[in-house]
Amino acid sequence: MNKIGFGGGCHWCTEGVFLSLQGVDKVEQGFIASLGEETGFSEAVIVHYNPKKIPLSVLTEIHLLTHKSTSNHSMRSKYRSAVYVYSKAQYEEVGIILKDLQRQFTKPLVTKILFFDVFKDSEDQFKNYYYSNPNKPFCKTFIAPKLKLLLSRFSEYVKPTDQTF
Repeated sequence: MNKIGFGGGCHWCTEGVFLSLQGVDKVEQGFIASLGEETGFSEAVIVHYNPKKIPLSVLTEIHLLTHKSTSNHSMRSKYRSAVYVYSKAQYEEVGIILKDLQRQFTKPLVTKILFFDVFKDSEDQFKNYYYSNPNKPFCKTFIAPKLKLLLSRFSEYVKPTDQTF
């Protein structure tokens, strides 16, 4: 298993997206701080995945398409658009992936590549939020559309049990 961190929007949404994917073994929901420029905590997830089943490029593309990755809105400190890496090699790989994926967007990506430093776990009541509360208005309004995007663009990676969001 490999791991990578993703931050961009609400971690309930991000967790729901990545829990729905084949090749993702575990998603840790919480807050990540990085080394260097972005040392404050921001909502994020750590995704443990099997690169033979789902490549990092696909995970990164899904991440960019399921949050406002081209918007520097006022909540960016709470919802930092980032990929948190664990090694220099991973940093370089994500850099190549982001450069390639930029072609899909008309505006520049604001997503940063940051070195992971510290993780704080979410409270248990918020973990697995979508799958525990799919009928809540927040889930229907914000998470379900992201999951529908997964089905329309990445169906081959969606877990068979999750084919009907």
